[in-house]
Amino acid sequence: MTTKTPSTPGTPRLTTTDAGPHISTLPLPERLARLLVLTGSAAALLGTFLAWTWTTAFPGNLTVTGYPGGLQVVTLTGAALTLVLTLAGHRIRGLTWLTPGGTNSPVLLLSLGVLGTTGYTMGAIAEHLGGIVNLEPGAWVSGIGALIAAIGALGLPSDTPATPDTPTTNPWQRLRHSFKAPAPPRARTLPDWAEILIIAASFGIGLYVFAYGIEAYSELFIGFLITACFGATALHRAGLIPRLNALTAKHRNVTLAAALVAAALFPFTQSDASYALIGVNILIFATVALGLNVVVGLAGLLDLGYVAFLGVGAYTAALVSGSPASTFDVHFPFWAAVLTGAAASLAFGVIIGAPTLRLRGDYLAIVTLGFGEIFRITMNNLNGRSGPDLTNGAQGIPNIPDLELLGYNLGIEHDVLGFTLSRPANYYLLMLLFTAVVVLVFRRSGESRIGRAWVAIREDETAATAMGINGFRVKLIAFALGATLAGFAGTVQAHVSYSITPEQYLFANTVPPNSAFLLAAVILGGMGTISGPLIGAALLYLIPAKLQFLEDYQLLLFGLALILLMRFRPEGLVANKRAQLEYHETDQLDVPDQQKLPEGTVGVHKAGA
Repeated sequence: MTTKTPSTPGTPRLTTTDAGPHISTLPLPERLARLLVLTGSAAALLGTFLAWTWTTAFPGNLTVTGYPGGLQVVTLTGAALTLVLTLAGHRIRGLTWLTPGGTNSPVLLLSLGVLGTTGYTMGAIAEHLGGIVNLEPGAWVSGIGALIAAIGALGLPSDTPATPDTPTTNPWQRLRHSFKAPAPPRARTLPDWAEILIIAASFGIGLYVFAYGIEAYSELFIGFLITACFGATALHRAGLIPRLNALTAKHRNVTLAAALVAAALFPFTQSDASYALIGVNILIFATVALGLNVVVGLAGLLDLGYVAFLGVGAYTAALVSGSPASTFDVHFPFWAAVLTGAAASLAFGVIIGAPTLRLRGDYLAIVTLGFGEIFRITMNNLNGRSGPDLTNGAQGIPNIPDLELLGYNLGIEHDVLGFTLSRPANYYLLMLLFTAVVVLVFRRSGESRIGRAWVAIREDETAATAMGINGFRVKLIAFALGATLAGFAGTVQAHVSYSITPEQYLFANTVPPNSAFLLAAVILGGMGTISGPLIGAALLYLIPAKLQFLEDYQLLLFGLALILLMRFRPEGLVANKRAQLEYHETDQLDVPDQQKLPEGTVGVHKAGA
């Protein structure tokens, strides 16, 4: 049963259902709002089949009538998803499964994403070509349609019933309330084979989206990024991503296997070696971030000089791998170089951690920051003038030879199953194997007794010590393990980059990996999780690599992004249950009484998470 509360001009409309009143941002009748969304989205979609400009000078060739190209494809995808989710809100048979968590919040997010992408494209065309006169009718059709759809979406009632404390006069607060979506209901149980197929299909879609984004030129990548951000949030509000997370948690081994297969197929989707090089650097960055997650995410130790352990592993591998510039006349096989680099990082982790891990908080952060800078300065000074001739100083160690494993030379192209694997693709597959090993180590150690001790130390070291946990020993193990994993990845980085220099291991720089970006990757992705740092590292490496024209403003935009993240999602993109309960415990105050958890439930889960 639904009743509508009359409203006066300028006030929000309240729609009352059995679950309570629902508030909308704009005072529009619900049927009119849905009609505007459908009409506007259809217009935005049809406009992509018309020319958006008259010249091919703008990247992507938006001059063709009859089929979309470049940024038009991104607008087409967003408009199509908006149409489908809007129709699902009408309870059309066969589409209701798309919105188990909410119907109107996803539509609002997607419509804003389409408006942002289309508006950005129109502005980029006008700026690149010299005025809006260069816009053809197709751009205006899509732009006006996206604007109409966004206005209609703002008039849809929110998915979450309003409470007496919900503001009804502040437009910004009403808009925030419109984005809220209720918790999705319990899903109908599917056969195991169907759930496994869903997981496999999801990773296949993820591989396609990632491959499309990594191949995009700068203008296309910005539009892709806008649509991807709004689209991912919309799918989360719709309840599809939470349900997929439930399936992956149920079939963890299948999920890890599917993720490994999807990642292994990535080089076979690339025809340009430069994109495979981005992929291998993302894996190096992600692996090191996962090692830092042991230190920060599990043990709660703030390490601001972690990139130095990556450098220790890289320098060690460069010195023993037969480089002509090495002061050691040795050429270890790769497995021996890997073990040597990991052992050197382990030794430095113990040497640095033993006298410093009795410190806590900011004091530990300052010491680790100092270690990172000492490492870089020391590598600069080991040049034969300021100190022993060991690392060639600022010139570093060049001409590191390519690897050869079981007769397979990773430095040359190979034809596999009809596909040509370039040098970066070969190293990508090798680094993927290393990443799988690091994921296995992180998972097994996190679930072990020592992993539970790390979490106890992170939550309250005094209480953990009182319960019999040797805090210093536990923290030293975490520090040493994290350093070993970083050195593990550094041995591959040395061979991928051909040369190693001290300036690659700064605390902060516009080019990752560096300590600031590594820590941000862990926080952005979600501390204490496996997939979180991997996703965070991929984003923080890919975005600067694709938007190099913003190099002077990258750190500024990076800081703004972190501020927004801490404000709206402090637990990270992929959060564990403990973090969600800690950061969103007060959200229970905004939930209607009939949807609240029983009294004391949050406390019980928080204590036992």
